[in-house]
Amino acid sequence: MEVVRQPRRERRLKRWHIITLSIIGLLLLALVSTLIYVNAYINKSLAQIEGELSVEGLRAPVEVVRDQDGVPHIKAENEHDLFLAQGYVQAQDRMFQMDMARRQASGRLSEVAGEAAIEQDKYFRTLGLRRAAEKSYKTYSDEAKQIMEWYADGVNAYMKHAEETNSTRPEFILMGGKPEPWTPIDSLTIGKYMAFDLGGHWERQAFNYHLLQSFPREKALELFPSYPSDAPTVLTKSEMDIEDSFSGAVIPHPFNGSNNWVVSGEKTKSGKPLLADDPHLGLATPSIWYQMHLESPKYNVSGVIFAGIPGIILGHNDQIAWGVTNTGPDVQQLYLEKRNPDSLNEYLYEGEWEKAKVIKEPIKVKDGETVPYEVVETRHGPIISDFAGKTGEENAMSLRWTALDASTELEAILEINRASNWAEFEKGLEKFLVPAQNFVFASKGGTIAYKANGKIPIYEDGSEALLPLEGWKKKNEWNGFIPFDELPTTINPDEGFIATANNKVVSDSYPHHISNNWAQPYRYMRIAEQLRDRDNLTAQDMKELQMDQVNLRAREFVPIFLKHLPNENLTDKQKKAVALLKRWNYEDNVDGAAPLVYHKWIQTFTERLYGDAFSDEMLAMFKGKGQTTDELIRKAAKGETPIWIEEQGGFNQLLEASLAQAVSDLSDRFGEQVEGWKWGDYHRVTFDHPLSSIGFLERFFNGEDPIPVGGSSVTVMAASYNNESGLVRHGASWRFVVDAKDISKASHIVGPGQAGHFRSEWYHDQRDDWVKGTYHTTVTEGIEGAKLLLQPK
Repeated sequence: MEVVRQPRRERRLKRWHIITLSIIGLLLLALVSTLIYVNAYINKSLAQIEGELSVEGLRAPVEVVRDQDGVPHIKAENEHDLFLAQGYVQAQDRMFQMDMARRQASGRLSEVAGEAAIEQDKYFRTLGLRRAAEKSYKTYSDEAKQIMEWYADGVNAYMKHAEETNSTRPEFILMGGKPEPWTPIDSLTIGKYMAFDLGGHWERQAFNYHLLQSFPREKALELFPSYPSDAPTVLTKSEMDIEDSFSGAVIPHPFNGSNNWVVSGEKTKSGKPLLADDPHLGLATPSIWYQMHLESPKYNVSGVIFAGIPGIILGHNDQIAWGVTNTGPDVQQLYLEKRNPDSLNEYLYEGEWEKAKVIKEPIKVKDGETVPYEVVETRHGPIISDFAGKTGEENAMSLRWTALDASTELEAILEINRASNWAEFEKGLEKFLVPAQNFVFASKGGTIAYKANGKIPIYEDGSEALLPLEGWKKKNEWNGFIPFDELPTTINPDEGFIATANNKVVSDSYPHHISNNWAQPYRYMRIAEQLRDRDNLTAQDMKELQMDQVNLRAREFVPIFLKHLPNENLTDKQKKAVALLKRWNYEDNVDGAAPLVYHKWIQTFTERLYGDAFSDEMLAMFKGKGQTTDELIRKAAKGETPIWIEEQGGFNQLLEASLAQAVSDLSDRFGEQVEGWKWGDYHRVTFDHPLSSIGFLERFFNGEDPIPVGGSSVTVMAASYNNESGLVRHGASWRFVVDAKDISKASHIVGPGQAGHFRSEWYHDQRDDWVKGTYHTTVTEGIEGAKLLLQPK
């Protein structure tokens, strides 16, 4: 019998084919196994919301019920367990956010983000928010310190549990590290960061100084918010280069603000007060706010708090409700400092050289060498011009700021959480020093009230707050602070309501200076317009008002623009755009074309108005640019000739050129059919996660595409957007409405959701709700949901 043998080459190819298939199979098996493991690991790091958990440090069992919207309701037998459980539960949902928040505020992002964060870290080390927190901690009562310790114990118990069960959040793995133990100073540092985010005005002082250095006096003063004829002027042109000195400064969002209002029972259907609040801050994933309900023998309070802090800062208990907006007072002062040419860290004061404090702040850098860094503090505060590379020059600028002093906001929060009436609430406010806030208040008993609360420096007439002051003269020191009893206060006004929207809150007869820069008044005007002449108001009316998209700025300026716009040279497309504006009802509706035309026109008008006069860095310091532009337009409409407008060819020509540019830009982006343009094609909201900038992670952390949304920066439904992209990343970070008749329940929207874990059902479940105004009801009685029992370990 003849044996047929395969050629050796074929046998070898077949063997390699089998080996290749085996390798591919093994690789696929490894890939599938890895994906299964990664998926299991990710799911393992989700917060446990049902069953039982042993928690180190508890003295008695604590019940945590998460309702249908993911809001945890914590019920404890004592305050120790309440705040320990609050720390534990917050960490379950938001530990990565908490860690990043304390790092950012402390100037320690470089430790996980690498050299890209060094300049930002230098700035926050220079400001010294953490140093201010350490000073503040020493002034707290023993009771408040104990609560902070209990809260920290809860956070640390969670971190220990996560490490022991191998369920640390995946974000920490991606960043290449794990969180350090939590301390009370971390909580207070995050609180100081919120004071930074909400305010001050040093940037505008620097901008005003730059104006007087760079432009003729008359032209410069046109951009001042106000300026008495006998007020001080700039020292000399050669003393400081503002643009270079602050080139790396971190500038808070210019539209940080809020709406709040309270309505007397005399104007409501229920016969009890209504209160509404919506703070305007950055929109991101996770939300800046974390909603909770805390219950113990001394507390029964529901609302929101910044992740990383105990208590409830905004919300209600079983007797009262409250909300805040940013007052925006002049609480920061730049001082020009003269250095001793023979001794670098000595500065002139009343004819003598004073030794400044030098603080070593080495910055550790991931995958890099530690950066040696020093902060210099004069009698006024830190030298903030040095971090931009100006060390060694003859002059510098220091910052005096109320938030860098010791302050006791958390103490105030804990007191107002327990308050049952206005007297107790106002007493608690004595300890809330920074940032200065407009508090509105409503009680079950029927009282409505308001107080502009905080530590506000006394200026003689306010002109001193417009420019940096000479730091070597004693006469330029702050003259104390407005006494608590003299802060603006209103109780049960005859008008029947109180509203604030970062607008001017005092009349000219008020004896103290508050601010030179108030928000444009349009949001307040619209709120007052809707509340003043209406009765039988309901909670639903309040929700609809929070979502109101009527643009009163457009109502004022569109008729002016159309009156002064030359018509003889308009193209067909420009005529169609004008026709849209003539028919517009002044609502920034998501499906409307007119809002897109208007906002683009005012944008190009503003850009042409200031032209190339300012760098991007200086424009970021132009706080209140909108108000200034509005005043220039009003003057031009009255026949006056503002220099900034005349240099662009006059009002009519500037309108014509800016409309032509606006229509051209919109055509390029949205097509030739003017009637088919939509505000929502440009104006879209996104809730970005801090790690979504890492390409492949965007889909995981950010989820769906940006959503078309109505409103704008000047409507009650606040939705501030980037001029280039149209993306909305700033607006009502939380919406809250409560009727004091049934104060055990309230309506809320926390965009984009409660949870910080992208696999949670509550991660992005309120994105669409934020756009549509779909509110969620949270109760403090009869709570239903997933129940977790925390047991002593």
